[in-house]
Amino acid sequence: MLEVVGYGSVDELMDAAIPEVIRWPGALDLPEPAGEAEALDQLRALAGRNTVAVSMIGLGYHGTHTPAVIRRNVWESPGWYTAYTPYQPEISQGRLEALLNFQTMVTDLTGLATANASMLDEGTAAAEAMTLARRASRSRSRVYVVDADTLPQTVAVIRGRAEPLGIEVRVVDLDGDDLPAEFFGLHLQYPGASGAVRDHAGVVGAAHAVGALVTVAADLLALTLLRPPGEIGVDVAVGTTQRFGVPMGFGGPHAGYLAVRAGLERMVPGRLVGVSRDAAGEPAYRLALQTREQHIRREKATSNICTAQVLLAVMAGMYAVYHGPDGLRAIGAHAHAMAARLAAGLRAGGVQVADVVFFDTVSAIVPGRAGEVVRAAARRGVNLRLVDADRVGVACDETTTEAHLAAVWAAFGVPVFAGDVDAALPAGLARTSEFLTHPVFVAHRSETAMLRYLRRLADLDYALDRGMIPLGSCTMKLNATTEMEPVSWAEFAQVHPFAPESQTAGYREMIAQLEGWLAELTGYDTVSVQPNAGSQGELAGLLAIRAYHRSRDAGHREVCLIPSSAHGTNAASAVMAGMRVVVVGCDADGNIDLVDLDAKINAHRDTLAAIMVTYPSTHGVYETGIAQVCAKVHDAGGQVYVDGANLNALVGFAKPGRFGADVSHLNLHKTFCIPHGGGGPGVGPVAVRSHLAPFLPGDPLEVGDSTRPAVSAARYGSAGILPIPWMYLRMMGAAGLTRATGVAVLAANYVAARLRGSFPVLYAGNKGLVAHECILDLRPLTKATGISVDDVAKRLIDYGFHAPTMSFPVAGTLMVEPTESEDLAELDRFCDALVAIRAEIDKVGSGEWSAGDNPLVNAPHTAAMVSADQWPHPYPRSVGAYPMGTHTGKYWPPVRRIDGAYGDRNLVCSCPDPQAFEQ
Repeated sequence: MLEVVGYGSVDELMDAAIPEVIRWPGALDLPEPAGEAEALDQLRALAGRNTVAVSMIGLGYHGTHTPAVIRRNVWESPGWYTAYTPYQPEISQGRLEALLNFQTMVTDLTGLATANASMLDEGTAAAEAMTLARRASRSRSRVYVVDADTLPQTVAVIRGRAEPLGIEVRVVDLDGDDLPAEFFGLHLQYPGASGAVRDHAGVVGAAHAVGALVTVAADLLALTLLRPPGEIGVDVAVGTTQRFGVPMGFGGPHAGYLAVRAGLERMVPGRLVGVSRDAAGEPAYRLALQTREQHIRREKATSNICTAQVLLAVMAGMYAVYHGPDGLRAIGAHAHAMAARLAAGLRAGGVQVADVVFFDTVSAIVPGRAGEVVRAAARRGVNLRLVDADRVGVACDETTTEAHLAAVWAAFGVPVFAGDVDAALPAGLARTSEFLTHPVFVAHRSETAMLRYLRRLADLDYALDRGMIPLGSCTMKLNATTEMEPVSWAEFAQVHPFAPESQTAGYREMIAQLEGWLAELTGYDTVSVQPNAGSQGELAGLLAIRAYHRSRDAGHREVCLIPSSAHGTNAASAVMAGMRVVVVGCDADGNIDLVDLDAKINAHRDTLAAIMVTYPSTHGVYETGIAQVCAKVHDAGGQVYVDGANLNALVGFAKPGRFGADVSHLNLHKTFCIPHGGGGPGVGPVAVRSHLAPFLPGDPLEVGDSTRPAVSAARYGSAGILPIPWMYLRMMGAAGLTRATGVAVLAANYVAARLRGSFPVLYAGNKGLVAHECILDLRPLTKATGISVDDVAKRLIDYGFHAPTMSFPVAGTLMVEPTESEDLAELDRFCDALVAIRAEIDKVGSGEWSAGDNPLVNAPHTAAMVSADQWPHPYPRSVGAYPMGTHTGKYWPPVRRIDGAYGDRNLVCSCPDPQAFEQ
């Protein structure tokens, strides 16, 4: 590879590629690398310092049984966890069907029309619902009302999101306080944080009367027994699907959900799976409507969410598929019956229980004794919720047993209760409507059937376990099995995020070590792992900048400069953080135009808050002027935000916190090996220099600190997957990480060198070198032959590859990122495929193949297509099916090219009637 690129060593290549002005001359201060067994032993020791207690804390996090068939064949299966976001729908039909199941599950249980393909957690879903209400409401008020019985972490996230947008949040006790005269939205909790189940029909009507929209945060398991919010006219429902087979994981990752009534579907944030049709007229799935709106609308985007929690949504949806409506109803009934028995036993023993309707959470009143009761339960291996000095909350769930109830009764000092209990819910609040009536939710009752269903869907997809996914900007690299193993350990998976600190010492030490290592790698002083996606890391970093300026009486600094080539989420995040976006142009080489930068700084010098820069650039180039950019912005009083999306091209060679940046977010699902999971989970920690450290995200349970708004519902975000980057860094060490960066840059330059003769490489830096990715320009070929970037992307499927990133950051191009994980044989196979495709394009250009009927415009070719009795095309079937003549391990796409426009015009976002497939 070095010979092809023209360098004698990786070090020599990196010396040429990376500008000297940003090079870090020192050595990384990391532990010496450990072998797989040694690293696992060390992490096992940390895990052993966590206590796996029976959790009855509740507050949105509950014990659940992950069916073994789902744990082994989804959560622990590389066919599911190494898949990419389904932007290429023809090779993503399996996970798209699984997400459609998830959406159908949510709409059925909530009684609403449309649900998206998951949110980051319940808190962020609630915050997104607030901004949706503001867009859709007739009211001109800036007041958003929140029920006082809302989960406290949700209130914290809503407050943090509202303040920079100029929204006034009012927390109101709906049992005693009146609603304001005017407000644009209302957030309700059902059941409430206290466990109380209230009839919200009246307050929903009152809100609608003043033009406000109503959001209900609803427990999906409770909705198997309780009247769904859609039946009382609620506009939006949000929540979490954690208790549908997804472990607590010390706070995440979990799939949040957001569902809306009819008429709001085109305002739904995030990703939405819809049903369309392929070139043969057959039904097929795709992402619909506003998916990736940030990259299109940028600062006009209505949300900065650009990802989902796909792997966890698949787990939750499959939990519903496996159990079906009767199974879910039985699980819900068990949780409710356990709570009813608990309450009856407490009352029989003389303990006062709140006299309210409840589903699974009992509120016990023990004046002055609450702490004593909680400690007594902990000694018996059970965690309860300390509400205040006089009240204890006890939540039951799928895993609750009679033995657990006995331990709780003993903690309260009452005897074991042996009587009968009437667990019936009041008729006005009990569910009477059916749910999960689609055949998919009744067809997989046996493990055999479920196993085969999961295998069939996985076989429809192309994931990293099949072959290379050369996506620029998204870094699809090895997620080593040894890194993945600890995620399933009970000591990490079965810990409640609000468990006592004495029970989570191992988790907190692991997180502190990880944050320290990330700070060392990036040159920053402090890191927070709370953001549970890159978009949330961006928001957290910008909020820190905003709070810093305000602390210095410079709140008027509100302008955020963003290069025209930047990730779309940058602009959307800046707006969400209350900033005004000003775009800076790029020059012909794709670098920030320093002349235009000077002009924009001069025009906004007094109001400049920050600049957001991706480095290496979004064009895949080490820009030589980055130090000048940082200096110019600092001289004008602004802060420098370096987007860490491309950090994998810097680790070991340069530190953003030392070459001029003040803050970055780090994509752990890119550089540090957390897998994409089909579009989530991810973690987006925010790293800052010391002056911004006081403004990092705060604990969502610590109210009152507006300078440290929480961006996620749990203090450590998606802590359950942090063992993955910990293992990666522990095994790699300084030398391994540095080597990985060099090999990634070598691989990108190798691909660029091999393909330059077939496709122009659009941008390059020092000595014609690219960084970790390269952009192939197809525009001249498209102009000459009509063959588009879409045609090349779909034709690559026939050759056995996932397409590179299409038309970003430049329309009509392919961005390729080979990563350090691919060996030479796979890189050559990919390059050979693109060279062969170029020869096919030339046949179209010469007239040998018709412009309207050739292997590229007809791609991808399905088995049904090439085995049909009729073959009307001018090229042989073998050219369509086996373009490089290799029959071994052929991946067959299940559908032909999908008509996206048809799916958007005819929006169907839940499981279609089986007759649709027959027709």
